[in-house]
Amino acid sequence: MNLVFLGTPEFAVPTLDALIAAGHTVLTVVTQPDRPKGRHQTLTPSPVKVAALRHGLPVFQPERIRHADSIEHLRALAPEAMVIVGYGQIIPQSIIDIAPLGIINVHASLLPELRGAAPIQWSIARGYEKTGVTTMKIDAGLDTGDIVMKWETPVDPDETAPELSPRLASAGANLLVETLDGLVKGTVKPVPQDGALATWAPILKKEDGRIDWTLPAKTIHNLIRGLQPWPGAHTIFRGQSLHLWRSRLAANKSNLAPGALIADSGMFAVAGDGNTLEILELQLEGRKRMPAAVFANGHRLTNIEQLEK
Repeated sequence: MNLVFLGTPEFAVPTLDALIAAGHTVLTVVTQPDRPKGRHQTLTPSPVKVAALRHGLPVFQPERIRHADSIEHLRALAPEAMVIVGYGQIIPQSIIDIAPLGIINVHASLLPELRGAAPIQWSIARGYEKTGVTTMKIDAGLDTGDIVMKWETPVDPDETAPELSPRLASAGANLLVETLDGLVKGTVKPVPQDGALATWAPILKKEDGRIDWTLPAKTIHNLIRGLQPWPGAHTIFRGQSLHLWRSRLAANKSNLAPGALIADSGMFAVAGDGNTLEILELQLEGRKRMPAAVFANGHRLTNIEQLEK
C-alpha cells in the first residue's frame, strides 16, 4: 500500500519500521522540524527523521501542517492511506480527506480511556492495572475517531513509564500493520467510541509532579513511576528540589507526620495514610541521579528529616 507516515517521537519509530518490513511503500515521512536541544542548543532531528533517513525515505518537515502548501504537497502524493503516531500537530480535515482509507492513528491507551497527549504517564500515575494500544481512524476531534482494533496488557505494579512505553510502541506497530491488512480485506470494521466513557490524559505540566505527602503511599508511588522522565515526581529537601526516580511500597508503618524521611537501614518516606515508601533512586537539583544509599552517605542524613510539598 502507498502510505504517508506522520510521526515524531521515539514511540513512533517501531511503527515506521514495521510498515517497511511488511512491504508497504512509504511515500514520505512527515515529522516536526529539527529543534534546538541540549546545553548548546544544537539543532537536532526527531527520532522519526533519523529512522526515515536510515531507511532512505523522503522527509517533509513543515512548520505548520495546515498551511496550504503542506496540504498540496501531501495531496500530490496521492496516498492510499496515512498513518500517524505522535506527530505533534492538529491535523485539519483537508488532510484527513486526502487518502481514501483515511488516517490511521496508533494511540497508547484503550480508547476512549485516556484521550490526550500523555496516556502512558497518566495510566501509571493514576494506578491503572491494565492499559494497551488502540488503532483509530482520526477525525477532527481529539482522539475521538472510530476505533479499529485494540491490544491490552497488564501494568506491573512497579513498572515505570519509560519501561511501559517501548512495550506499547512495539505492540502498536504490530497492531497497525494488522489494522491496515484488515481494512484492505474488509475483515475489520471501525466502531464509534462511546464518548460517555472518555477520560483524559492532558499534556504534562511541571506542577503535576509535585508530591503531596498527605496522599496515600500507593498514590505517591504511582506518581513517582508514572511521571517520568518529565516532569518527574519532586519534593523539597533542605530547601532544594529533590526528584524521586524510583521507590517501592514498604511494609512498615509510622506515626510520624507526612513527609517525614527516615534514614534507618534505607530511606523511607512517610505518607498520609501512615504507610511508608522506600526511596531507591533520587536526584537533587543540579546533581546526578544516584542510588538512595549513596545520597544518604553524601548528605549525612539525621535519623529523621522532613520533606516538603
